[in-house]
Amino acid sequence: MENLRSCLCLLFPLLVMLVPVSIGQLSPSETRILFQVQKLLEYPQVLQGWNNWTNFCYLPPSPSLKIVCSNNHVAELTVVGNKSSSSQSPKPMNSGNFAVSQQTLSNNFSIDAFFTVLTKLSNLKVLSLVSLGLWGPLPAKINRFWSLQVLNCSSNFIYGEIPQRFVSLKNLASLVLADNLLSGRVPDLKGLVLLRELNLSGNHLGPNFPSLGNNLVTVILSNNSFRSVIPSGLKNFNQLQQLDISFNKLIGQIPSALFSLPSIQYLDLAQNQFSGTLATNTSCSAKLKFLDISRNLLIGKLPSCIAFSSPNRTVISSWNCLSSRNSSNQHPFSFCNKEALAVKPPAEHEKKKSITNLGLILGIIGGVVGIAAVLGLLIVIIVRRSQETISYGGKFDGSAADKMSVRSSSVPTIDSRRVPQTMRSAAIGLPPYRVFTLEEIEDATNNFDQNNFLGEESQGQLYKGWLRDGLVVLIKCVKLKQKNLPQSLVQHMELLSKLRHLHLVSVLGHCIVTFQDHPTTASTVFVVLEHISNGSLQDHLTDWRKKDVLKWPQRMAITIGVARGIQFLHTGVAPGIFGNNLKIENVLLDESLTAKLSNYNVPLPSKVGSESPLNGIDAYNLSANAEKEDVYQLGVILVQVITGRLVTSQSELEELRIQLEKGLTEAPAKLRAMVDPSTRGSFAYESLRTTVKITINCLSADSSSRPSIEDVLWNLQYSNQVQEGWTSSGNLGTQL
Repeated sequence: MENLRSCLCLLFPLLVMLVPVSIGQLSPSETRILFQVQKLLEYPQVLQGWNNWTNFCYLPPSPSLKIVCSNNHVAELTVVGNKSSSSQSPKPMNSGNFAVSQQTLSNNFSIDAFFTVLTKLSNLKVLSLVSLGLWGPLPAKINRFWSLQVLNCSSNFIYGEIPQRFVSLKNLASLVLADNLLSGRVPDLKGLVLLRELNLSGNHLGPNFPSLGNNLVTVILSNNSFRSVIPSGLKNFNQLQQLDISFNKLIGQIPSALFSLPSIQYLDLAQNQFSGTLATNTSCSAKLKFLDISRNLLIGKLPSCIAFSSPNRTVISSWNCLSSRNSSNQHPFSFCNKEALAVKPPAEHEKKKSITNLGLILGIIGGVVGIAAVLGLLIVIIVRRSQETISYGGKFDGSAADKMSVRSSSVPTIDSRRVPQTMRSAAIGLPPYRVFTLEEIEDATNNFDQNNFLGEESQGQLYKGWLRDGLVVLIKCVKLKQKNLPQSLVQHMELLSKLRHLHLVSVLGHCIVTFQDHPTTASTVFVVLEHISNGSLQDHLTDWRKKDVLKWPQRMAITIGVARGIQFLHTGVAPGIFGNNLKIENVLLDESLTAKLSNYNVPLPSKVGSESPLNGIDAYNLSANAEKEDVYQLGVILVQVITGRLVTSQSELEELRIQLEKGLTEAPAKLRAMVDPSTRGSFAYESLRTTVKITINCLSADSSSRPSIEDVLWNLQYSNQVQEGWTSSGNLGTQL
């Protein structure tokens, strides 16, 4: 508590300064600006109800909207996006300052025009635009906010680089751009001497560690693409209380000075490529309450101050190569030695990148010169091959559909009002979607060698394969009727090419072959999927060697990822995809514990032997029951994540549901007792309670009473924000 008080003593004067009292009547010009903001945001629910008689300075503040006036000017504008509005959807069970939605703005939205209007609020000190579906690059004119002290644009779809002109915001004390699509280098922020909070997590920033001022109190850079060493200047950050740089690819040794920073309380260095040993004489600050150095390449013994967890300090050091720890949750020394040698320094990486970029440019130039000739040749090949026939059982040739570009299909495209261009390629880091040849598929599977056969699924056989560039993939083989080919099948391939998302086992490409002499004129589709090698969520909940990694914050992040994947299947493609076989064993986790849905309902025409014809979108189950069935199955996954117990029967599920429901109505201790013991001490009670409530709603026997996937995601995001606030306040290791 003493540490918490000191933190509050430091931040409260700043917060008091930042939040003026709302007084006075707003000037007519700024009133017009607020109506422009309402229009540019396409009239979100939170801003509906405004009219010519609205007195903005006296609107009651809420978790979703807050306007503070000072001297007839707007001093604070906070707008938190609402979940998808639906008269059928139940109200969210909780609300909070950071309730996150996944709504998006239409292609008519202009982030440049939006910020042009906002910058006319010349006295603005606090601007918070959370989860509004903003998309596009941050405009350079952001430097016009000369008086801005707090900027929060988290949980949007903002992409591109952080503008260099941020450094001119000299009054900035808090900058939060978390959970966007930002990439590239972070500008030098040393000039922002008043900056106390920096949160850039959940983007694609890197590769170099940013240059920061040493007055920061909170620095959160997790889940990015940083791959440099930690700068030595961090030892001078005497006010730093929280540093989270987990889930990057940072290299080199961990500076011992980090552990002894005078104010440090929370230090998360997990899931990087830190190597070497820590000096045995390393000292630790008495204020350090939480340390996670797991999943790195550390060797040797840990210093005594972090060798073990204690009542006053939680230490997580699993999956390194440490000799002083239980070998059951450590890699052998050879693993860390080999991996550390494989890590390339950034300079070498940049050099190779430059060479690659040069080759790419030259290749593009050559491609432009020869594109007309290549297209003409391809047309001739397609026409000729479409006329060829082959004998069944022998070598078969690719059909015209196999060679046809998926872009030529007339299948309905994604609704541009729901998913902007930035989200159509959400699976960052995947190779471009492509059409494979049969020879490439045979080569990848070693001629469908039985050693690469993984089993039979509902949609077909599954093989493991290796592409020529070394990428490991899964190849699903599905036999289809020839009816309506090639046009209808190519239309399906168009939809298939859209199934690329951060939280899906994404589709990388396909290959179509036909058997012209088969009695039913059958075809086979080979669907090429990305391969996830870190096991399933079920594995991580049952394997004691992995289970310890999944504390409450990790479980929340995983369930949010699952919900986002489901939402993408329901609303991110048109028509939506339902009936997705959502089981805990089908939730895969990559090396950064990002959830990816596998074995979902890949939309293809009817299989061989099926009597149901392909009738446009009738091939997809678009009924409300199918949507709510996916929500029910998500509820089953949530029960298992909360309790750590696998559900093997309907009766067992019902028993767990009843126990959770009783825990909500009785003493908090009863609900805490239901939680997986391995998460004890890592969760806020309010976060648990919110998650349990939405879980019970998902499991409602009446499908019409179940929440929409947007409601589920909204509540999980809120629960996660509660958890983050609780953790950042130094409560980790206690129960509230």
